[in-house]
Amino acid sequence: MNHDLDTLTQQLRDFAKARDWGQFHSPKNLASALTVEAAELLEHFQWMTEDQSRHLSEVKRGEISAEVADVFLYILQLCDGLGIDLVEAARTKIASNAAKYPVELARGNSKKYSEF
Repeated sequence: MNHDLDTLTQQLRDFAKARDWGQFHSPKNLASALTVEAAELLEHFQWMTEDQSRHLSEVKRGEISAEVADVFLYILQLCDGLGIDLVEAARTKIASNAAKYPVELARGNSKKYSEF
């Protein structure tokens, strides 16, 4: 994994260990917490127009940044607990998506690969 991600993962381990939270960090609980945090992220955009979502105030951007961090940290903890290399999983998924969504079919449309 990337050095920065390794360092951040270790910080998360140390943070949880100091608080004796490992007992609560089962994959199920981390996935549940991730879903809650993703919903909190979505809540910031709930009633915005497309244009508003692209032009955020600095205050709103800061609030969203905190929610993005929560989502990211739970993903790191989940991957750590399950022994998943997040960077490698992402690379594999990009390659898979490239095969499912070839440029000549996917460019400029939002159809699912099964609808091409």
